[in-house]
Amino acid sequence: MRIGIFTDSYTPYVSGVVRSIELFTSELKNLGHEVIIFAPNYPGIAKEETVYRFPSIPSLTNRDFYLAIPFARGLDNFIKENPLDIVHVHSPFILGRLGAKIAKDFGVPLVFTYHTLYDQYSHYAPIGKNFSKELIRKFCVEFCNRCQLVITPTEIISRHIKNMGVKAQVKWLPTGINLAEFADQDKMWIKKAYGINPSDTVLLFVGRAGKEKNIPFILHSFSLVNSRYPSTKLVIVGDGPELANLKNLTIDLRLEKSVIFTGRISRENLIKAYCGSDLFVFGSLTETQGIVIAEAKAAGLPTIAVDAFGVSNMIQNDKDGFLVPHDIQLFTERIIKLLDDINLRQQMSHNAQTTVQILSSQQCAAKLAQYYREIIDSHVLLHEGLV
Repeated sequence: MRIGIFTDSYTPYVSGVVRSIELFTSELKNLGHEVIIFAPNYPGIAKEETVYRFPSIPSLTNRDFYLAIPFARGLDNFIKENPLDIVHVHSPFILGRLGAKIAKDFGVPLVFTYHTLYDQYSHYAPIGKNFSKELIRKFCVEFCNRCQLVITPTEIISRHIKNMGVKAQVKWLPTGINLAEFADQDKMWIKKAYGINPSDTVLLFVGRAGKEKNIPFILHSFSLVNSRYPSTKLVIVGDGPELANLKNLTIDLRLEKSVIFTGRISRENLIKAYCGSDLFVFGSLTETQGIVIAEAKAAGLPTIAVDAFGVSNMIQNDKDGFLVPHDIQLFTERIIKLLDDINLRQQMSHNAQTTVQILSSQQCAAKLAQYYREIIDSHVLLHEGLV
């Protein structure tokens, strides 16, 4: 199959959506399929053989994120020369809308992965928050119902969008993990790189420094943990618009010697950071999956996370981590439980590496290819008038 991927978010930008596209693309190619990615251009990006870049401008709310201008002379000719069997879009917005138009114009099926609870990001909108939420929900439902298949990363999100009014076929398929990345890593790298005492216990957070990630919740909880266990360190990996505010909060909480902000780091070093940490902490209320939780599990980290949306499908409560209500005291108690009980921590670490096996990227990509084939076959039958 030749698969066209249309996405508003792609390298060099770093996000869960980008990581998902990269993993699925790599595995689909390994299965013998051809993938062409249609994405925004970024300054200084070298020409890539299988990536079609659109002229782009920086977003007003996040200057690291570029918005594609969805017009390109020669696009139709390019697609005629490289005919697509299926279009898979990863956003209901700029390039997602263009991908939907291309699918319609060229008579191929349209698949959409619902990566993000878009209405939960309305704080980035320049208009009223409540109005924006309702408008975004209607916009997303309308887009989903144009598709032959909508994929969600977790089952709970499938139920959520159906309750919103999505009538199109919906299936859930998580983004897989390349488990081989986590084998035989330098577990001391993070402590050496950031001057952490070898005997200290490292709590790790990975994610964009945005309001939707609820990082102040993590910092307030860690303040309670650190007052009881001064030999703990919290490492926050990621960049974003809230980074300066988070650093100021750290100072207000008198945690500047115990909290480390790494900013954006390479994929190679990120894997080392996972493997050199002891616990993973996550407070987001808006995740459709939480790829970082799966990555933490692959590194053998028990996770303490707020029980919200897709995260609840990623953790087996009391087995490989704790799902906790959005309550700082309860969240802190679960962290302390694992700090106090080394045997429990080791058992949960073992369980995490066991339960993550079902998220192998090879298995997930094979399932996606199966979904594509089923949709293409149904589309052909429909247009031949046989169904």
